[in-house]
Amino acid sequence: MTPRIALTLAAALMFAGVAAGAFGAHALKARLAPDELAIWQTAVQYHLWHGIGLLAAGLLLLQKPDSTALGAAAWLFVAGIALFSGSLYALALTGIRGLGAVTPIGGLAFLGGWAAMMWAALRW
Repeated sequence: MTPRIALTLAAALMFAGVAAGAFGAHALKARLAPDELAIWQTAVQYHLWHGIGLLAAGLLLLQKPDSTALGAAAWLFVAGIALFSGSLYALALTGIRGLGAVTPIGGLAFLGGWAAMMWAALRW
């Protein structure tokens, strides 16, 4: 992943995360049960935290553009947001519990992203 792609994706995903948070707080607050709203908020929280992780990976890629570990971290953060947060957003909106089976895969992607960032830092 290039720094430009990482930074662009980070900005887009952070925009989407803020929009999802506002949507949940305003449009969904009266429509979802409290447990579904809590699921939505968990999705938003992990979405935003890992958007910041992606931003960090993009900024570090400016310094080390050939780092495969940083590139992997960036892609893993994107995958984690899509799988973890995406499955929780869908679960909150639909109530289909089977969607929760995807969530741990996204969590593993998040963990892999942070492990790749750690590896990149150790090899700096």
